[in-house]
Amino acid sequence: MFMDVHDRFRTESHSEAAGRFNERFLLSLASCKACVVMDDELNILPISSHIRSITPVPVKEDSEGLSEAEKDLKNLKEQLIDDFPVGPLIRKCCTLDQGKAVVTFLDAVLDKTLRSTVALLAARGRGKSAALGLAIAGAIAAGYSNIFVTAPSPENLKTLFEFVCKGFDALEYKEHLDFDVVKSNNPEFKKATVRINIYKQHRQTIQYIQPHEHEKLSQVELLVVDEAAAIPLPVVKALLGPYLVFLSSTVNGYEGTGRSLSLKLLQQLEEQSRESAKTVEGSLSGRLFKKIELSESIRYASGDPIESWLHALLCLDVTSSIPHISRIPPPSECDLYYVNRDTLFSYHKESELFLQRMMALYVASHYKNSPNDLQLMADAPAHHLFVLLGPVDESKNQLPDILCVIQVCLEGQISRKSAIRSLSDGYQPSGDQIPWKFCEQFQDTVFPGLSGARIVRIATHPGVMRSGYGSQAVELLARYFEGQLTPISEVDVENVTETPHVRVTEAAEKASLLEENLKPRTNLPPLLVHVRERKPEKLHFIGVSFGLTLDLFRFWRKHRFAPFYIGQIPSTVTGEHTCMVIKPLNNDDIEDSGSDQWGFFGPFYQDFRRRFTRLLHLSFREMEYKLAMSILDPKINFMELEPTLSTSNGFLRSFKELLSPHDMKRLEAYTNNLAGFHLIFDLVPILAHLYFEGKLPVTLSYAQASVLLCIGLQGHSFSYLEGQMKLEREQIMSLFIKVMKKFYKYLYGISSKEIESTLPRLKEIVMEPHSISVDEDLKNAAKQVEDEMKSKMEGSLNPELLQQYAIVDRDADFENALQIGGKVLSGGLVSVKSSRNKIEKHGNQKESHKSGKKRSKDDHGSKSNKKKKS
Repeated sequence: MFMDVHDRFRTESHSEAAGRFNERFLLSLASCKACVVMDDELNILPISSHIRSITPVPVKEDSEGLSEAEKDLKNLKEQLIDDFPVGPLIRKCCTLDQGKAVVTFLDAVLDKTLRSTVALLAARGRGKSAALGLAIAGAIAAGYSNIFVTAPSPENLKTLFEFVCKGFDALEYKEHLDFDVVKSNNPEFKKATVRINIYKQHRQTIQYIQPHEHEKLSQVELLVVDEAAAIPLPVVKALLGPYLVFLSSTVNGYEGTGRSLSLKLLQQLEEQSRESAKTVEGSLSGRLFKKIELSESIRYASGDPIESWLHALLCLDVTSSIPHISRIPPPSECDLYYVNRDTLFSYHKESELFLQRMMALYVASHYKNSPNDLQLMADAPAHHLFVLLGPVDESKNQLPDILCVIQVCLEGQISRKSAIRSLSDGYQPSGDQIPWKFCEQFQDTVFPGLSGARIVRIATHPGVMRSGYGSQAVELLARYFEGQLTPISEVDVENVTETPHVRVTEAAEKASLLEENLKPRTNLPPLLVHVRERKPEKLHFIGVSFGLTLDLFRFWRKHRFAPFYIGQIPSTVTGEHTCMVIKPLNNDDIEDSGSDQWGFFGPFYQDFRRRFTRLLHLSFREMEYKLAMSILDPKINFMELEPTLSTSNGFLRSFKELLSPHDMKRLEAYTNNLAGFHLIFDLVPILAHLYFEGKLPVTLSYAQASVLLCIGLQGHSFSYLEGQMKLEREQIMSLFIKVMKKFYKYLYGISSKEIESTLPRLKEIVMEPHSISVDEDLKNAAKQVEDEMKSKMEGSLNPELLQQYAIVDRDADFENALQIGGKVLSGGLVSVKSSRNKIEKHGNQKESHKSGKKRSKDDHGSKSNKKKKS
């Protein structure tokens, strides 16, 4: 049986939707004892053969036709008939539980200490919203002026505002005279009631606010939070304050997103109330907490089998299906299994129990679950389910403990023609969220043609959260799609295919309605298949889309997922920005430079970071600095090396265009404490952009980089940082000036390097070590000196040189020298005139005579030569 809703499940690459949800629905009708299936002639079909043994149910009623519960409610109304405003309002209650809830609410209202928190917990169809509406009407009658109501959407408050008006009727308030109802003009709210103005006593207002608008609660006296379980827990905590608070939560059903509200928040409120009640001071100043639970149904009779059948069919009451884990294995011992959806939705007893446990993990993990989500999981052709299980003991015939569930949607494989048409028309078809968003953000028509998987949901057992099972499941899933878990021989891999479904028209031709007996199919494939035994799809990436929070982003970042899109408009329900991240997988089909860990996604990731830094002072100005730092993930540690001209050459050109010499002088004055911060206020955004784009390789601490981000990119003041970083103003200013000093040091360094490169360089003298030892060097030097002295001595004793001191043997000269009695003088010197001049003259005459003869011969030779030439 195929439905119109299946058109939303089809994508370009996955067009065949299955009918597992309807098959399970029809099979469940056979198990519902209060259901009768007939044909158009009112013939009971074999599926409802149990109706033949129907018997009337005895009802315990008194003489007035009232049951025991109705009788107790009547007595309660009679007891409070004279109390105002409780008496008129309680007459609108349908059950005793609802009446007691209204009385409890009004007791807190009339107390007027504004220090109570009242929580109302119940299943679907118990009258929670009606009780809140009547309590709000009673608060108006008690004189409360400012009442704020919040819920995931104004549409959830339709019943609440309806019973506010019914309470006004019981209190004899007239519409248009005593109060006005204001409808919303927002087309998304579909003309839902958003305000009621009351004028009877004085100006009073009942105003709807969105859950994330907690800053509007400054003048509130009463805050009512309807369907609090559908609001994330941090948002609910932010709503609480020093005023009267009414909380309403659905403990099961698709309005509730999980048990985290009742298990965490209400437990904390109870503990705080219990601690404050221990002391006298605490009992006067602490908050009081009351919890109300409704068990009696208004929509169904007590024990109605239709309610239990509907809860089982749509997995509404699955919180009791979470079993205690018998053994907590280490994450490294756990394995990933593929869940066959044909077997899961076959309505067999064991598979039905496994389905209820899977949905229980979704509910416990704060996912909002509706019947549409269950049908999507069953029928969408691109969706697949995986579970993380501990070591399985096959000898025990029991279902294993589910530690983690992952729901995956295959996306991509979109034709280039479709991508170009989508960009030109500005229209994105349903499905394929990540490829279409990637195509829109980067105007890229190639990426949609790649194949990928989007993790739709990941839920961990509440008893073992933060134990590493979610991380192990994600790692195994990535390795599975990369082919690392598949055996080398693909012949041994069993490619499990889901059984094709038979259309209703084809089945109707084979059997008659009066003869057909519906029963679960047989010969189904195994429910669980180890991923090593299944051939994986060939994918290029894995992606995730989620509401941006610090914990979630850090989880995906830890597994090497990188963001490429963050929505600029936050969600009206949670106040969170939509974030999409992807992780490229190792695939031989894509060529990339391999320069970084992101592969082909690297250029797109850098482009996203640049765009995000530019938007930080606009759309993301109020984003927490820790989250912004995690998203940018700047490199804050650089090697302590002096900047070289080769590495900073490209930066110098852009640096000169951004910062003038006067800017550098201002920056120098600030770093030397000669000027105030306002003198360089215009330079901080420029330096911050350069740093977070990786163009300023300066090592900063995490705190210093955070201060730079808040001031330079988000444009916050030091006063704002005091509240955000929980530091004193002097500490923040100290961190900031250290950043500026490091920037100035780096910029001054590369500027100095550039100037040095233009100056002439001296030839560098290379100092090399001696090849001989010191002793040998000394010996060689001594020998060299001795040789030089020896050569000098030999030259000075040459006979030819000594001839200049020759004395001719003339006695007269000696006698003249020794004319003083023939004795030597006391100085020991005797002076005798040398005959050197005569000898030199005689020698010169001989040489000149020889040279003259030589010249005459040369002249004679030259003359004879001339004669010959002539």
